[in-house]
Amino acid sequence: MARKVDPNNMSFLDHVEELRWCLIRSIIGILVGAIVAFVARKFIFDTVIFGPIKKDFVTYQFFCKIGRLVGIESEFCDPNFNFILQSREMSDLFSVHIWTSITVGFVVAFPYVLWQVWKFISPGLKQQERKYSSGFIIISSILFFIGVVFGYYVIAPLSVHFMLTYELSDFVETQPSIQSYVAYIRASALASGILFELPIIIYFLTKIGLATPAGMRKGRKFALVAILIVAAIITPPDIASQVIVAIPVLILYEISIYISKFVLMRDARRKRKLAT
Repeated sequence: MARKVDPNNMSFLDHVEELRWCLIRSIIGILVGAIVAFVARKFIFDTVIFGPIKKDFVTYQFFCKIGRLVGIESEFCDPNFNFILQSREMSDLFSVHIWTSITVGFVVAFPYVLWQVWKFISPGLKQQERKYSSGFIIISSILFFIGVVFGYYVIAPLSVHFMLTYELSDFVETQPSIQSYVAYIRASALASGILFELPIIIYFLTKIGLATPAGMRKGRKFALVAILIVAAIITPPDIASQVIVAIPVLILYEISIYISKFVLMRDARRKRKLAT
């Protein structure tokens, strides 16, 4: 059991011990979610993981309807997914099952992990800053879940559709391994979830003086290039997919500028009150 220590009078070893228990509790939370996901493998794989390779997946139906509205019969209406996922190693299925369960466990336990991290760093913050802990955890979790949903319903299906319908030659037949497919779905969801934490990252960078509204406005063109590069990495190599991914990230960047401005204005007001 973790021993009770006065947060204001902790030695280096006390901090290490507290960090150890923070990690242990976080891992336990992730493992609980992973066990639930491991047991619910039929739903996790047949419904969620293998959703983007089904022709009636909601994303394909959405883009199909959009195409028909503008008079275009899109390839999304009847994607040519003529393949079977292959297991090429003896341990593939079990390995995919384990790592997917751990990933789902992390996603589900994300608010709890965030709360544990906040509990560890909060003793070093001022009383005024601790009041925002609940808001920080809620907003960070919401942004993360929105990012995961965006990655799953937008990035993953666009990438899967492009990669698995791309034809090079009649002599080549696409038969992907289950390892590569599932890893791509997991990476798309997690990378997007982390990417959507941009406003929270900017908040803390502003608090420590590494980000300012003026600097972010000045560097907007460089940020645009960086966002387009990231979008090109995590999406298929077509302009439409990259723009679809880049737009929400650009919106988050603009929101982050106002967050940085809000933080500086609030800190300025606080300093003025202390001075009077």
